[in-house]
Amino acid sequence: TGSLYKLCGFPKCSRKSLGKGTTSVILLAAASIGALWHERSNGSIANSFSEMSIKMSPQLHHLLTDLWQQGLENNYQSATLTDISVSVDWFRRRFFNDALGTSLFSSNNFQAGSQNSEGTRPDSNYLTRSSISDAAAKVAPAVVNLTVTQGRSAGSGTIIDSNGTILTNAHVVAEFTTGGVAHKGKIAVTLQDGRSFEGEVINADFQTDVAVVKIYSKTPLPVAKLGSSRKLRAGDWVIALGCPLFLQNTVTAGIVSCVDRKSSDMGLGGGRREYLQIDCPINEGNSGGPLVNLDGEVVGVNTMKVLGADGMAFAIPIDSVINTVQQFKKHGRVVRPWLGMKMLDLNELIVAQLKERDPSFPDVIEGVLVPQVTPGSPADRAGFRTGDVVIQFDGKPIKSMKEIVEMMGDKVGVPFKVVVKRANNVQVTLTIVPQEASPNL
Repeated sequence: TGSLYKLCGFPKCSRKSLGKGTTSVILLAAASIGALWHERSNGSIANSFSEMSIKMSPQLHHLLTDLWQQGLENNYQSATLTDISVSVDWFRRRFFNDALGTSLFSSNNFQAGSQNSEGTRPDSNYLTRSSISDAAAKVAPAVVNLTVTQGRSAGSGTIIDSNGTILTNAHVVAEFTTGGVAHKGKIAVTLQDGRSFEGEVINADFQTDVAVVKIYSKTPLPVAKLGSSRKLRAGDWVIALGCPLFLQNTVTAGIVSCVDRKSSDMGLGGGRREYLQIDCPINEGNSGGPLVNLDGEVVGVNTMKVLGADGMAFAIPIDSVINTVQQFKKHGRVVRPWLGMKMLDLNELIVAQLKERDPSFPDVIEGVLVPQVTPGSPADRAGFRTGDVVIQFDGKPIKSMKEIVEMMGDKVGVPFKVVVKRANNVQVTLTIVPQEASPNL
């Protein structure tokens, strides 16, 4: 390969220092021209060219096609080392001048085989020089600055429909009082295009930290597209938009560090909640702003950061936000069913450890352990005991407490059949009727 590097203009570079992408450029370019030279010297380009299948990005396919066409136009009868050097140098300059920053050489693009059935792949699957800016541009017009006149606090929000509905954090625009949730005063809403409106707090929920603000406009309003947080994975690129420290139109980027960071992991009281942990720089004023994926879809609402720690910020998953907004519309508040028992997700390793401590522990692979039951609660009245393992809820197998919460939804006063396993594999069917949780729980 040393000769190839010299041929391509990298005489002092080692294969390791050049990196995987550059090595791929050189080897593909040299191989393409070598094949062209071989077939032309045999005078049978069209009929005897060796068949080869390489999965590659459309950009790389385009570049290689251009290189091949350049050879046809030059009509080489025989190729010399100089001819090859010139052509490879052209390829190298073309790549680095026209496609710098484009991930043409991801590992997924060099697997044997053909492209997918459509001959393409989604642009969001890999990062280009404009991926972040393109995604931010889709959402930025709908990102607003929220200024609360009382106390001069500020935050961010996102317009999610043409009627002027804005998503933000409850702690930005409201405060919890003994009489319920009250907004902090008049809300000044400023759009990226300079327009200003007076906002009205429609509803807020402090446990989820979600609030809805409304503005009224006679002219069209920009709208952000909502995505799904369920599709996110640790390591995915995300973009935070907002107005930190009153600096509007600020964009930062990073990755998802964890997709289900539990509130208990963070030492937060109240009900069980999950957050997206991200490493995007978040500061005061970013609260309520959108977290966006590379498709330009809102996948979360930025809510807080860890003081004194770098790269530790948190966003509310958009799926949870959407559920809260739907409950606002349906009930005027968030209705939370309460069972009155602690729950712990089980897996094979945890079960094995529990069986070592107590051989009578039920033979299960997965399920939800009940380590504690609150006296007088719906769980207590239903007959739950400490040590029960929930294996079915409402007729469906259960792997996690999150599934139980999703099945209950906002159903209060509705009976659910629950199958549990107890010590020595005793199986019991119970009926539990959730009651509405107090806002202070």
